[in-house]
Amino acid sequence: MPTMVDLNDVAKRYGDGPLVLDGVSFRAEKGDLISLIGPSGCGKTTLLRLIAGLSPLSAGSLAVEGRAPSIGSREIACVFQDPTLLPWLTIQKNVELPLRLRGVSTAEREIVAQRMLSLVRLSECAQRYPRQLSGGQRMRASIARALSLSPDILLLDEPFGALDEMTRAHLNEELLDIHRQEAWTGFFVTHSVAEAVFLSNRILIMRANPGRIIHEISVDLPYPRTEQTRESGAFLSLVGRVSSLLRAAEPLPA
Repeated sequence: MPTMVDLNDVAKRYGDGPLVLDGVSFRAEKGDLISLIGPSGCGKTTLLRLIAGLSPLSAGSLAVEGRAPSIGSREIACVFQDPTLLPWLTIQKNVELPLRLRGVSTAEREIVAQRMLSLVRLSECAQRYPRQLSGGQRMRASIARALSLSPDILLLDEPFGALDEMTRAHLNEELLDIHRQEAWTGFFVTHSVAEAVFLSNRILIMRANPGRIIHEISVDLPYPRTEQTRESGAFLSLVGRVSSLLRAAEPLPA
């Protein structure tokens, strides 16, 4: 598999502040779905920002598809915890927005938006406004918008963190189905060990002060993953193992 993202001894600090990240090295191959998990302040979101080209490195090297990352690259798309949909636009127009900003024709925008909405099972909501959708539906619309440019890499920063457990579990399954169809390389920030195990083929555990990767775990559970996966002994055992490693990464209370 080709290497999509390659980090070598990456460090990051903001201004004259302390190091946020130090000595971060890993490679992501095409089709990987990698979860980043660790205590608050360990630099998970900063790492996504570096991959997206939104912030410069302080040291080390980072290549995305063999090139330095750049802001606005259509190869990379981001999904955040807040869906950030424009309330005055319909859901379809929200999904069309990245294409509109790139000068894509109206006819082509409509075709792509309709396909993306079908992919996330929101076709019936195309002419509704964000306020008329549930939290889970708004997040699916945000994912559809991110995928409208057919990115090679999708960065997801706790996209389901504010949702209830049942909605979150359902969207985990839908995200895996979309990943199977679209085959992007994904980076998923979460505080949920069970979510990380369910989604990923690789989990990177980070610790803070400064942020660095201290463990990489391969998740060998077969795809597709379903509710039965969550009930399996292999899944529960892996959740326990990752939880133990994560507890060891947490700083002791003062």
